Amino acid sequence: MTDNNQQQVLVRANELTCIREDRILFDQLSFEINAGDIVQIEGPNGAGKTSLLRIIAGLSRPYAGEIQYIDTDINQCRDEFNEDLLYLGHLAGVKSELTANENLNFNLRLSGYNDFDSYDLLAKVNLGGFEEALAGHLSAGQHRRTALARLWHTNCRIWILDEPFTAIDKKGVEELEQLFIKHTQSGGCVIMTTHQDMSLITDEVLRKIKLDYRFV
Repeated sequence: MTDNNQQQVLVRANELTCIREDRILFDQLSFEINAGDIVQIEGPNGAGKTSLLRIIAGLSRPYAGEIQYIDTDINQCRDEFNEDLLYLGHLAGVKSELTANENLNFNLRLSGYNDFDSYDLLAKVNLGGFEEALAGHLSAGQHRRTALARLWHTNCRIWILDEPFTAIDKKGVEELEQLFIKHTQSGGCVIMTTHQDMSLITDEVLRKIKLDYRFV
């Protein structure tokens, strides 16, 4: 990956304003996220962290402002943006009536992937032996790992992750950190919220966007 590609702006926010009920969560917020960046959205509960992630992902509209993918408003290049985006929300999003293997297969095929070894991917998130277990019988941490297994098989450069470390043990957190570092070294970016302390991704390499809110 060249230095020029590493500095390519993948996501640009232009003067975003988000209002929920009687609160301005953030106002005229602007930033750029480059290839190679790991970005943490910070703020107290209710500050709009999830709202900002959803706006960046194009799942919610801001009150004002725009999100650009490279240099184009995402509303003008929706297909191209979605092909380069992997979004995992706060909920694991697994179906309880499907097995871990079936859930992973469903999500990967829905994203257009056909050539993969789902058992190998589940093994990478320490779910070996649970491939054919119904998700309804798995723990919250196992649900989360089932969803996160997609990260090991994606061509998307932009990862937007809401609390990816929820219900994950220390070893699992470190494995995810290693994956995030590898992804960004290959020209991707990671945009996330988390309350979890990280040991491998230090403040020297972590960029932060801090939110607060006020009443109107």
